[in-house]
Parts: sequence; structure tokens; C-alpha cells
Amino acid sequence: MLTTEVTKVLKIKYPIIQAPMAGGTTTSELVAAVSSSGGLGMIGAGYLKPTQLRQQIREVRELTLHPFGVNLFVPEDFSVSSNDIDFALQTLQPLKDQLNIEGDGFVLPDSRKLVDTFHEHIEILIEEQVPVCSFTFGIPSREVMIRLKKHDMILIGTAATVKEAVEIENSGMDMVVVQGSEAGGHRGNFINPHQESMIGLISLVPQVVDCVGIPVIAAGGIMDGRGLMAAICLGAQAVQLGTAFLTCIESGANRLHKEAILQADEDQVILTRAFSGKWARGIQNQFISAMQVHETAFPEFPVQNSLTQSIRKAAAAQGNPAYMSLWSGQSPRLARSQTAEELIQHMMAQAVEIKNK
Repeated sequence: MLTTEVTKVLKIKYPIIQAPMAGGTTTSELVAAVSSSGGLGMIGAGYLKPTQLRQQIREVRELTLHPFGVNLFVPEDFSVSSNDIDFALQTLQPLKDQLNIEGDGFVLPDSRKLVDTFHEHIEILIEEQVPVCSFTFGIPSREVMIRLKKHDMILIGTAATVKEAVEIENSGMDMVVVQGSEAGGHRGNFINPHQESMIGLISLVPQVVDCVGIPVIAAGGIMDGRGLMAAICLGAQAVQLGTAFLTCIESGANRLHKEAILQADEDQVILTRAFSGKWARGIQNQFISAMQVHETAFPEFPVQNSLTQSIRKAAAAQGNPAYMSLWSGQSPRLARSQTAEELIQHMMAQAVEIKNK
């Protein structure tokens, strides 16, 4: 048994947190299975409508009596010009033609609506008495933090640098997820630019541990008990796994996405901003290769994410992984097709074996 401050505060058996992957991966079945198996399941609510979030919270509650949490994207300011959109539309059109996409109905994201949705999500978490809330892409306002704290909610921030981790502690959050550059999907940095935030986990964790007093949760490339024990040795008190849970049976990731990870090598996993306008790590495919020369000119998140939505959706429907966003961390060789319970049990057995050597 590996008991840490994180396991005590979160009331979980094992120091394992399932990364809150937005976009349909964190199904109610996956979240519940992780929590029922001794970890902390997390709903990725970044793209959910308020009604969808409330429904999923209630679904998870029907499937498990154990604690779980919800992750929210902190709304970011963004700007975009008509020239930026025209450039992106023109550049993406040949791919839409290949996929036979006609009139995809692109709608420019509304920053005010995103903020309103965020606050609606906050109200739902309070009304539904969700015990844990984590944040990505920034820190919410002091008013939001105070409201959540009044309802005894455990708050977790996401940082990619020491400076960001310190800001998260100063904001009053209870824990910080430290995201190394090995992590799959989107980068969680919110102070430092992309390049300055590309710090490997083995370097980042001990530096954060030395600079903050709140528990540190390590994330990025961790797939098994070896990664868990390495993180503990570096000073982390828990780990957060994304890719490892993405290939689990209960995951809502597309079958082609799972297969791509299970068949990938580590040198196929690269960074791109062509899909969403925000740097993210995934398996290189035809879309990334074709757009690589243009990616720095594309609009920022969430505009580019909306512009490519029809491409990703059509590719998935047509069974064409060449144009799908195949997010993955840097350890795809360690991925397995298994249940969430099997992953957690194998991981803990390996960790205990290492600890007892």
C-alpha cells in the first residue's frame, strides 16, 4: 500500500488519478471503473454543455459510490482576424475535399459564451456536490475559488513550470498536477510560452516539490508501476495517467485512436498545433505532416479547434486515422488494451514489487 497525503485527502486507495481527457474519452464507465478500482476517476468537461455535464455526473454516481472529480478548462482570452480565418479555411479546404465535406457550418467561438458556460459548470459542480475539481489552462478568479472552497471542494491546478505551480499554490488550490513535456494531448501551460514550458517530468517534479508546499501530482509519460515509483522517489505524492487509460476497454476513444497508440513507437509521437491552435502531443499522421509548414500561422485555440472539427469528425466516421487527432504521450509502447481495473492492479503490483526489492 502506498499511502500519501493525496490518497488521504482524496479518500482513495491508490495514488493514481485518471487524466480528465476532454472530447468523449472519459466516459461515465471509465470514470466509475477507475474510482471503483481505488483510483480517482475524472470527467473531462472541457467541451461538455452544462446539461451534458450534469447528466454525466449523475451517471457516474449511479455506477460508483467512490469519489470522483471534474476537470474544467479555464476560459482564455483569444483574438482572431478575418484574414487568419480565411487563411485557415483556404489551407484546410483540400483536405475537406478529400473527405467529401460540404458546408461544415463553421461557427466562430464566442468568448463570452465560453465564460458563461464555465460559470454554469461551476454552479453544477456545487449543486451536485462534486468533491474534486481540477483546472487546466489557468487559474479561475478569486471569487470562483472562494465559492468552491465554501462547499469543501478539493481544488487541483495544472502546471507545466515551477512558476505556474507557485501561482497555483498562491491562489489557494490544494494540489498541483505537474505536467511534463512527455504528456499527450494539449499542453497545460498558462504563463510561460510553449517553448519555455517544454520541461521533462524527471526535471520538473523535484524542482516544483522544492518550491511549493502543496502535494504534487506527476503527469506525463507515466504508464505503469515503474513510472509511479519513479515519481514518488522524485517527491510526487501521486500520478495522473492519460494515455494508459485512453486505451482501456471503458475509454470512449475511437477504436482507430486506440489501435494507433497500441501500434505506435515513441518516435512517432510529436507536437502539433495544427488541429486546435494550441500545442498538443499526438501520433504523426498525414494531417500533421501536411499542415506542419502552416501550423504556426493558424488561428489560436479555440478558433482553430472549431475550424478542424468537421475534418476530425468526418475522418473518424469514415474510419480514416490519417486526419484524426491521435493524442498520445511519449510512451505508447507501454500501452495495453485492458480494463481500468486491470491497469490499476497491474500497476500497483509492480509498484509494490519495486518497493519491496
